[in-house]
Amino acid sequence: MSRPLFLNSSIKLLKGRKHLKYLALFILGLTPLINACSFQQYQAKPIDKSAINARLQAKDPNGPQFRQYLLDNGYPNGNLPIQQWGAEELVYAALFFNPDLDVARAQLRAAELAKSIAGIRNVPTVSGNIAHSNQANGDIRPYAIGLSIDIPIETANKRDIRIDNATHLSEIAKLEIAQAAWQLRNRVTETFYAYQVNQRLISLLQNEQASRQEIVAIYQKRFNLGAASNSELSTAKLQLLNTQSELVAKQQEKLTLLARLASNLGLPMEKVRAMSIIDSPSFIAPNLPAENAKTAALLNRLDIRIALERYALAEAKLKLEIAKQYPDISLNPGYAYEFGDKIWSLGISSLLSLLEKNKAAIAEAEQLREVEAAQFEALQTKVITEASIASSQLNQAQQLLSNQQQLEEQQSANAQRTQRRFNAGDADRLEVAFSRLETNAVEKNVLLAQAQQLTALVQLENALQRPLIESDKSKNLTDPVIKN
Repeated sequence: MSRPLFLNSSIKLLKGRKHLKYLALFILGLTPLINACSFQQYQAKPIDKSAINARLQAKDPNGPQFRQYLLDNGYPNGNLPIQQWGAEELVYAALFFNPDLDVARAQLRAAELAKSIAGIRNVPTVSGNIAHSNQANGDIRPYAIGLSIDIPIETANKRDIRIDNATHLSEIAKLEIAQAAWQLRNRVTETFYAYQVNQRLISLLQNEQASRQEIVAIYQKRFNLGAASNSELSTAKLQLLNTQSELVAKQQEKLTLLARLASNLGLPMEKVRAMSIIDSPSFIAPNLPAENAKTAALLNRLDIRIALERYALAEAKLKLEIAKQYPDISLNPGYAYEFGDKIWSLGISSLLSLLEKNKAAIAEAEQLREVEAAQFEALQTKVITEASIASSQLNQAQQLLSNQQQLEEQQSANAQRTQRRFNAGDADRLEVAFSRLETNAVEKNVLLAQAQQLTALVQLENALQRPLIESDKSKNLTDPVIKN
């Protein structure tokens, strides 16, 4: 094994010097160690856009990996493979396929690595020197060598404070994973409910279009027979055109919602189109918390917990700056052979910080702690306000839905009476067609009220950061850290 050039030169210089043979042996002992040390080499890792696109296209909601993920998170095996994709199934898919959580998990790994690095102690360092004299005075040996070791010693418990600091950063990263998972769940459920409402509106508009086409046909016959005016026929045609235009808009909105859902799931659009998504809204009464909404929000909100960790992090930083008032020391034992004299020494060194005592850094850390305290108070106020507003909006939406459902019952009774009159010959086909239009309009109003209730429910869930509609399949979704 070859030695470095500088070591070969030094050995030649020292050869034949009895008093330096131990230094030569020491350096020779270091030579294989230096050569044997394996240093990591830099390896470029450019981003391959085509490979990323290939991975996106390869994602399969019916694949074995996702199936195992569902089982690992408590999804019933009897419901596999998934035939109908509801809110719970879509949320699971988003948590597995969406890359947003991968970013949060990568940040957590970086924080965990920083935590391990924070506990590393400062390592001793070795220094040496060699000198040669021209022996001008003739009474000294020509060579001098020196070897010393610097042993750093941290004071004021700085290492433990750094570990505490890194621990808080790690906890923040964990909570940010949960925050990202919750935000993802919120976006998926919101889009899913909007898709269901859109599908139901399309069905109602198709029924309305059929009724209006029947009305136009009746008016056309009556106009041809002179029993109806041109204005009545034109009004019926205009109303039909408006319905057809609204229907086309809702059909286009369906594509937009599917694209948004595909983005939230992290799946290709064609995979989402192939999924059998439940399109009939099932409006379940929400499981509202027994405690006050404000209290529930303060107990469950992840951003509140993150803010608390950030305040604790500011406290740790202040502790570290205060600890820095006490300088670290370094012990320096050494040996020197100076032109014939053998010298042993023990030194000690430290920074002189008795005058300034880190005042500026301590003041800055104290101010940072005050900022975090103010931000936490502002966040609490915001959370309480959001919870109160969302709770009030849900109550209003429920009241509106109750009123619309009562009107729906009344219209149902009116439609039945009209049908009986038609069967008895007391009403014509036009009257029955208008009765169906009225029923359709009331059903649309009920649907819009239900959609408003769902929107308010999603807002309240987001304010409380707690699922308010749960099933056996979704019970594990309340856990803030989802397995992967």
